[in-house]
Amino acid sequence: MNVLIINGSPKGAKSNSMKLTEAFIEGMKETSPVHAETLTVSKLDIRPCIGCFGCWKATPGRCCISDDMAMVIEKILSADVVIYSFPLYYFGLPSHLKALIDRQLPMVLPFMEREAQNGSHPSRYDMTNKRYALISTCGFYTAEGNYDAVDSQFAHHLGKGRYETIYCGQGELFRVPELRNRTEEYLMTVRTAGREFADGKITGETRELLSQLLFPRDVFERMADASWGIEPPDQTRVQEKSHPAITFTRQMAALYQKNSWNGKDLVLEMYYTDEDKTAQLIMGKDGCEVLTRDFQPFTTRISTPLSVWMSIAKGEIDGQTALMKHLYQVDGDFQLLIHWDDYLGSSSKSDVHQAVSKKESNMTLMLLPWFPLWFTGIYHPALGGILSVLVSAAIPFFFFRYQPTVFDVFSGFTAALLGILAITAFPPLILVPVSYLLFGLMWSVTVFLKIPLTAYYSMNGYGGENALKNPLFIKTNRILTACWGILYLATPLWTYLFLISDFKAPLSIINTILPFLLGCFTKWFQKWYPACYAASKMRKN
Repeated sequence: MNVLIINGSPKGAKSNSMKLTEAFIEGMKETSPVHAETLTVSKLDIRPCIGCFGCWKATPGRCCISDDMAMVIEKILSADVVIYSFPLYYFGLPSHLKALIDRQLPMVLPFMEREAQNGSHPSRYDMTNKRYALISTCGFYTAEGNYDAVDSQFAHHLGKGRYETIYCGQGELFRVPELRNRTEEYLMTVRTAGREFADGKITGETRELLSQLLFPRDVFERMADASWGIEPPDQTRVQEKSHPAITFTRQMAALYQKNSWNGKDLVLEMYYTDEDKTAQLIMGKDGCEVLTRDFQPFTTRISTPLSVWMSIAKGEIDGQTALMKHLYQVDGDFQLLIHWDDYLGSSSKSDVHQAVSKKESNMTLMLLPWFPLWFTGIYHPALGGILSVLVSAAIPFFFFRYQPTVFDVFSGFTAALLGILAITAFPPLILVPVSYLLFGLMWSVTVFLKIPLTAYYSMNGYGGENALKNPLFIKTNRILTACWGILYLATPLWTYLFLISDFKAPLSIINTILPFLLGCFTKWFQKWYPACYAASKMRKN
């Protein structure tokens, strides 16, 4: 399949629209052999049409102007697919691209096409099997209603309904590395559209995803306003250029997610050490305000070189890794930093994306199969075994809703096997301590693996799978996994002693209270340890 890409952006290869076009082509290549060629219009010698109509009378099909346009027409005629890639300029086409379209006059005949509703000219060539796509970005928060002139132009030029469109608002965000999470998500959808286009037609579901806003209107417009790097108009002073650190802070504030407000305003103070600039983000119920003077007492203060924090925002450096390397300092409430993405995260998935988002793990699925053995099995071994087998058999049905882990599978299989032994009258004096021992070994072994057991479940509250790349998060969970492993490796000892003494009631109480207390410790430690670790590193500095 020969694909001709006509890049109408004056920015050439740096065009935001071309980022979408490249993703579209990648998708096409997934299902079809594609030979793609790109013509960058701004680099071609294409002069304006002079309206002499010589291409209709004197030299039919050939323009009197000798420039690159004859080559362009030749390539259009030999292509199977023509993709027009361009930004929206003042609700229309960039002038270079408009000139290229004007100069396609030799491709049509001068005679009137009487079947056309509003008048037209028939094509000089057979274009029946040629396919077209328009891919464009614009600087408004939405594409809706802003491409009327473009659609009207191409409906006449190519024929109504003869081309596919991908019109994307908020186009400038594709050049912002800090927002890569969201823009890459959109590009994956564009890639899907390319795959579907190569197979025939872009589906309605993909069109729905493509129509979703990258960010809500208010978020985008605040980011767009801040990006100009000039102070907002003020009657009390002349408009002046904003310091890069303040511009960056305002863009960061634009990402504030109001639904994270928990009833108390938070004050995040950013001190950029290399620029000696301070700004505060007041995160409240109705939005995020940036202060550059008249500061309030801070909730959390981050002292960092501007270059370091910009690298973190771009994803070039992991924030927790940078902290462990002493690249910045945190004072005050450390929880704001731990839950950064909840307050100022760059991911802004649409409802459609959220509907297909990845399932989360649930530790309850790992624990449930063991409970019948531990709490019923010591009194009624056969009943405990039956319940354990039934619960284990039911666990896979929950995988439709929750993300399974290897520990869920191990627990279900092992508890079911032990339940069968209990049903066959295997002595609970051995069976119950062994179940605790196996459970404890499962925890303890993962202490020495890359990702400890608790991390698979606690990551849900710390940014999902991204938390697994956070060394401080992993270290915290390695310690907690070791604590749980020690508890359950020690539990078989007193469990056996209580069972041979026939003191079953105290055993049930002890084996309930100790995990409960360790659970409380876990919740406290997850908050305390990262802050303590950061403070200790600061003292050493």
